[in-house]
Amino acid sequence: MSDDVIQPRAKVLTVSDGVMRGTRDDLSGRALVEHLSANGFDVVEHRVTADGADPVAAILIEMADGFAGVIVSTGGTGFAPRDQTPEGTSAVIERAAPGLAEAMRLCNPLGRLSRGVAGIRGQAIIVNTPGSTKGCIEQLDAVIDVLPHALRLLADTDTTH
Repeated sequence: MSDDVIQPRAKVLTVSDGVMRGTRDDLSGRALVEHLSANGFDVVEHRVTADGADPVAAILIEMADGFAGVIVSTGGTGFAPRDQTPEGTSAVIERAAPGLAEAMRLCNPLGRLSRGVAGIRGQAIIVNTPGSTKGCIEQLDAVIDVLPHALRLLADTDTTH
């Protein structure tokens, strides 16, 4: 397999107190795993963490360490008091990728209620999506076509422009 067709890697992070407690089914996390796989990504990890900036930051640091690929989170991007995924993500990214977050918000009128961010840590691209199954897939679809190219740029591999 040549370098330009290497399967991009992905990880999924579900941010939900309810899923952590076992009182809510992780529908959006599983939907992201299936959708990423169906779109050519090798999903190598799916984790769950509690809501809140500190738990999100800690697990994103672990997930991004030594990882070249995309990390898609679901949950914690809204207006509820415990919705602090963007704050946790912002604390760990080294460079913001506002164009990705902007495109994701434009996919649906309800996207304007998402506070999700996107950015880079090491060789990982981190994007926040909403906790709803429909919303996370819609927002991922807004950028999924450019993520493989973005990962190649991040790895400083030859690309055609």
